[in-house]
Amino acid sequence: MSVGILGTKVGMTQIFDMEAGTAIPVTVVQAGPCTVTQIKTPETDGYSAIQIGYDAVPKRKLNRPELGHLEKSGAASGDTGLRHLREYRIDSTSSYELGQELKADIFTEGQLIDAVGKSIGRGFTGYQKRHNFRRGPMSHGSKNHRLPGSTGAGTTPGRIYPGKRMAGQKGNTQITVRKLEVVRVDTDRNLLLIKGSVPGKPGTLLSIAPTNKVGK
Repeated sequence: MSVGILGTKVGMTQIFDMEAGTAIPVTVVQAGPCTVTQIKTPETDGYSAIQIGYDAVPKRKLNRPELGHLEKSGAASGDTGLRHLREYRIDSTSSYELGQELKADIFTEGQLIDAVGKSIGRGFTGYQKRHNFRRGPMSHGSKNHRLPGSTGAGTTPGRIYPGKRMAGQKGNTQITVRKLEVVRVDTDRNLLLIKGSVPGKPGTLLSIAPTNKVGK
């Protein structure tokens, strides 16, 4: 288990591999800087983890419990605090201390990572778009082009079972994309160039951590 970092999706672009003669689609992520706001140990909490904070905002946008928690680590200095907190379980906390700053340089080129974020919301959608249902016949008079069809028996059970695939909100859920490759690390501007796409639209909060899956 390794520590990750919080960041913001900037957008997508492409870079060129001149040796292979290929264009590589990449997502640009503003990774950090993040501040260590809490350290958990087996003696105090039963497990080892660190909590980091990201995105400085005015203190008036945080409530008193949040400010009190941040002030213990010195993360609520001056007129600003941190909006987002995230905890990562690790094997040992000996190399971390409260108030320590984490930047994009904790990753290396070629490293595999997992990206967690909220997918783009698509609003209320129907059966075909949301669940890839087959449409009805398009012949004249069928009257069943994009209708749901049968949703269950009548008298027994006389209701719709929870979880049945029906029309509803599409997207806006937490998505994890695993085993993405870090193509380039810009330590001067704290940018990560990640091969492929990550969840959400530009401005989405992302959690980037070394992948915990091995093998194919």
